[in-house]
Amino acid sequence: MKNTRILLNLSLILVPILILTACGSASTPAPQAEAPASDSACPQPSPKVEVTSKELNMFTWSEYIPDDIINCFEEAYGVTVNHDTFASQSEQLAKLERGASGYDIVQPSDDMVQLMVEKDLFAELDKSQLSVMSNFNPAFLNPAFDPDNKFSLPYQGGSTGIVYNTETVKTPPTSYADLWNAEYAGHIIAVDDSRTMITITLLALGYDANSTDPAQLDEAKAKLKELTANIRIFDSDSPKTALIGGEADLGIIWSTEAFTTVIEKPAFAYVYPSEGVILWQDNFAVMKDAPHADAAYAWLNYLNQADVFWMVMRDHSGSNPNAAAVEYAKANQPDVYAGYMQSNISSVPAEAVTNGHWLKSLTPENASIFDQLWTEVK
Repeated sequence: MKNTRILLNLSLILVPILILTACGSASTPAPQAEAPASDSACPQPSPKVEVTSKELNMFTWSEYIPDDIINCFEEAYGVTVNHDTFASQSEQLAKLERGASGYDIVQPSDDMVQLMVEKDLFAELDKSQLSVMSNFNPAFLNPAFDPDNKFSLPYQGGSTGIVYNTETVKTPPTSYADLWNAEYAGHIIAVDDSRTMITITLLALGYDANSTDPAQLDEAKAKLKELTANIRIFDSDSPKTALIGGEADLGIIWSTEAFTTVIEKPAFAYVYPSEGVILWQDNFAVMKDAPHADAAYAWLNYLNQADVFWMVMRDHSGSNPNAAAVEYAKANQPDVYAGYMQSNISSVPAEAVTNGHWLKSLTPENASIFDQLWTEVK
């Protein structure tokens, strides 16, 4: 893969993150009407499309899609959702490259979208089958990694920072470099993700977040090996669980996990590291050989209805690309809306965006180097 990926235009990030889907702007869609009362509490598809498939096979990040949405989709369309999950980007790519077949929908992050497009894994989206396109904040569309959203639709955005327990951590961290503090020995939980952990180490060393320089990677390897003494648990599935349960006092985690941690245990605080936080966006894409493409489009439409997608805000609250869902929550779920808007995790500060780092796609050779480095460190 080419090692070029243009950073997203700052204006495309500041608008949704700072005012979160541009509430009140002329381009913001009006909230969709609630579904008529029925025997089910589930919102009805609007519009309901014809689906002949009886299954939908999804491959996504674990614990990332509200069960309510999956259950309601199954009820609405009589489709059984077979839901496999992965814990890291490299795991997702490796399984798909090994020839895993039968998936309809997958969930790549920003840098992985470009790589998978170049590997010819995705079908080009048929926008005529996507009635929900007007629900998105335009600021989240047409990203540099997928111009015109030819292959992907946004799901959530966010950052990878540090969360710590203000009641138990004596010296609060302010940077990635602080994580090497001997005081934190055995107290950190970190995502089990090679790209993330190598990147924070490069930043702690003062190097570019996207460096693939062999000498700098060797230095990062030695530095990262030192950090393992401070890490109690590696977990990408649900790092919040160890934090909430008291098994760890600090976390190197995604902002969506941090949000839930802070809600469940308010003693925790989220830190945007002084080196500049890692920024990301997760997306949905349809596989090129999807056996149930009709169900895949029905899923994308149903998920992105305003009266459905607000449940993602309720459970995860990353930076939300669905303007209609934010407006729906404002009118119908004021507690969810208030919590989302008032959090410094979902509402990323302007300075954090300005100083943040977007990751470029790695060439297959460099991706292999990163994975091998991480294997040797662990």
